[in-house]
Amino acid sequence: MTVKLTFVAHDGGEHEVSADVGQSVMEAALSNGVEGITAECNGSAACATCHAIFDEALLVHMPEITEHENDMLDFAATERVAGSRLSCQIPVTDAFNGARIMLPEEQ
Repeated sequence: MTVKLTFVAHDGGEHEVSADVGQSVMEAALSNGVEGITAECNGSAACATCHAIFDEALLVHMPEITEHENDMLDFAATERVAGSRLSCQIPVTDAFNGARIMLPEEQ
């Protein structure tokens, strides 16, 4: 099953993609050429270059943030805000269909 995600760049530009349920949000961004997700560690939660900001309504559909992910977000290039997560740690579910995912100014 696939869902539609819209990545919204800091400048307001949008990139709508199809994502497979089960893949990470980071994988969906990379496989669809979304600029703004660099994922230097290839999804091992070791670099914070897949920082994304999720709408509060989506947070209940995500796994709880781990202590490690929480620590990594402290090192993100752009200050974390409510809804900040590492997109490599977030699996796409059917609840994400139509989601708008904000990307920070820099990674």
